[in-house]
Amino acid sequence: MPAAGGLYRRALLGALPGGGRRRGRELPAVELGVAGVTVDPAHLADYDRVCGFRLADRLPATYLHVLGFPLSLRLMTAADFPIPLTGVVHVANRITVHRPVRVGESVDFRTYAENLRPHERGRQLDVVLVGSVGGEEVWRGVSTYLGKERVAGGGPRRDRSERPAPPAASARWRVTPRVGTDYARVSGDHNPIHTSKLGARLFGFPRPIAHGMWSKARCLAALDARLPDAYTVDVAFKLPVPLPSTVAFSAVTSGDGWDFALHGDRDGRPHLVGTVR
Repeated sequence: MPAAGGLYRRALLGALPGGGRRRGRELPAVELGVAGVTVDPAHLADYDRVCGFRLADRLPATYLHVLGFPLSLRLMTAADFPIPLTGVVHVANRITVHRPVRVGESVDFRTYAENLRPHERGRQLDVVLVGSVGGEEVWRGVSTYLGKERVAGGGPRRDRSERPAPPAASARWRVTPRVGTDYARVSGDHNPIHTSKLGARLFGFPRPIAHGMWSKARCLAALDARLPDAYTVDVAFKLPVPLPSTVAFSAVTSGDGWDFALHGDRDGRPHLVGTVR
């Protein structure tokens, strides 16, 4: 796997005046792959602790995202990638688990980007990460990223109608600044908007914000004992979770799955909405 730290340094240097290159307007026709990725049980235990999962032989669905993330990061920091990594916004993530993946299994990853499209605030695209064991696809993640740009026209506008009342809370969690640094350590995602007051301010946030994938993992951990062997968990990231803050988690059964959400405990501001099917 590529070293995530070096890739972040490359992205930050490219954002400095005179340091960037002219980016392509189309998606690069490239797919990256790494074979034989194994799990370090100590790292998995650390991840489980940070995200609230129980220790188990079966890997959490979101842990496969962490295992393969450096490969996707390498794709996104390429000079011809159409959206610069600095300032990119992770707006949605969908994970499909075809079967449980166990600690002792070796996973092959491949990643590519698709579906570059306009958005009212710029452009967005999907980065696909696929995990296979023995030639069989066992896991697939699709992360949707928004690159903010000043454009005329753009894609469809958001519905700005009145915000509905948040659902009743099933649990409340205190999210401390340590969540940002701890998740950065176990995930390799060292974007400074999550770990540094100065870094957050440089990108327009008054204080650091929680990683979106930590929020998703924490919600999934709350449902872990009730998840089937195969499922798709789909989330949309709404407003950032500031650090520190208190959030309210809600979950209700819906047909053959779950609808869940994360809101601000005091103001009801939506942070994440998701489904498990």
